[in-house]
Amino acid sequence: MTTTERRRIFDAHAHLAPGEGAADRLLEVMDSCGIDRAVVVAGGVVDPDQLSRQIIEGGALDRDADNDAVRAACATTGGRLVPFFFANPHRAGADYRAAGRHFAGLKLAPSVHGVPLDDPRHAELAATAEEFGHGVYLHCVARPGFGVAELVGLARRFTAVTFVLGHAGVGDMDLYGIDLIRPLPNVLFETSGGYSAVVRAALNRLGPERVLLGTEYPLQHPSVELAKYHALGLSEPEWRLVAWENTRRLTGETNR
Repeated sequence: MTTTERRRIFDAHAHLAPGEGAADRLLEVMDSCGIDRAVVVAGGVVDPDQLSRQIIEGGALDRDADNDAVRAACATTGGRLVPFFFANPHRAGADYRAAGRHFAGLKLAPSVHGVPLDDPRHAELAATAEEFGHGVYLHCVARPGFGVAELVGLARRFTAVTFVLGHAGVGDMDLYGIDLIRPLPNVLFETSGGYSAVVRAALNRLGPERVLLGTEYPLQHPSVELAKYHALGLSEPEWRLVAWENTRRLTGETNR
């Protein structure tokens, strides 16, 4: 793999923290790591300590992300930061329908808002994403209604929508999740937080065209995720797909 190929990186998942200067700070970190572009969603919707409890014990928040601030910040970066709309399913899709055309995709966080993936409100959001031509990024957790099996059920209903199973599935070694999504070509696998062995398994079982490099900035420094991929020794064609082309396809750029 050449240095030129390694510099061509489109981070599939980062957060833009609330407050002034967040976009500039993210761009500085991206520059330090050789990352050209990033898909970003609003951060700060839930405190990390509270989210940690909700992932294990359950819970629900009826809280909106500051999508307007994300959109405005991204508009100043010359296309380097690409906004996804962070929907609140408690709004029954009204917020996303009103503003979604200004974004490049949809983000769902069932464990934040406490709404299971098999709830009709998520089906409504997926239907709207299909209308916009958006991909849908989401997290799964190990609780009934919130797991990879429920994501598979949603993806089977909306085969024209590209879904992304974020953070390498559930936990740190979700080989089972990889196998669950394997029959569905419209489900991709984003690898932030996963073991390098899980990333290799995803590459082997799903193919590099269904794997995305994401960082989960600022909870994870991008250099950590990049080190994981450098250790795996991807071929140049694999790297181009995982680090660049697949995220361009997710954001609809290859369709324009």
